[in-house]
Amino acid sequence: MKTLLLTTSLALSSALTSQLANADSIDNIDAAANQMDVNTLKSYSQQDSDYSQAYANYRLAITANIVGQPQLAVSALQDAKASLENLTASSSNADNQALLSAVYGMLIALDNSKAAVYGPKAERAIEQAKQLDATNPRVALVQAISAFNTPAMYGGSMQRAADLAGQAIELYANPCDNICWGHAEAYTWRGLAKQNLGDIDGALADWQQALAVESDYAWAQFLLKQNGQPVEQSAKR
Repeated sequence: MKTLLLTTSLALSSALTSQLANADSIDNIDAAANQMDVNTLKSYSQQDSDYSQAYANYRLAITANIVGQPQLAVSALQDAKASLENLTASSSNADNQALLSAVYGMLIALDNSKAAVYGPKAERAIEQAKQLDATNPRVALVQAISAFNTPAMYGGSMQRAADLAGQAIELYANPCDNICWGHAEAYTWRGLAKQNLGDIDGALADWQQALAVESDYAWAQFLLKQNGQPVEQSAKR
């Protein structure tokens, strides 16, 4: 009995340590992405944890695309896709599936000719994520991003993007101590959807709120400055 208790205790301790390490990795990746630090993101994309490695590649792809390195962006996405496809085959949870759907979606965004290949896969992955955990905020966030980027003739909708981002924001109020990325991003996407719907004041308020969640969130800062607004940094991450 003592041996069983000790084994259980060690397993729980190991799992907790792994979760905390994963949380630290996600925070570090987000910090590097905010600085558009390609080299640091490259180094994080080589780490051992499959999910963190895939997430680092996802953020590397976004950053590379912004700074004008499309080949690096595609390469990073392909690496993220390979990691996540392997990961979902062995451990299918909502976060794995949601990130995989986001990766498929970005591959389409970078090359529209891939829509026929990756579109159904993206849909399948996000549906599986919803079935696994409908309360996961990143599931709603990825759906919001998809609704924003999909043409209306194929089911995209700015109103749906705003509604799904709002749903994600509500879900981010739940406690989180492991994989927790996307809260400020959800406000930013909702703001972009509102902007496209003609609600400029609502968009500006959401981008300010993104900074209340994460004070160094560079994307929200950029959007506010682009619209001639002061950047209020009233809270720290």
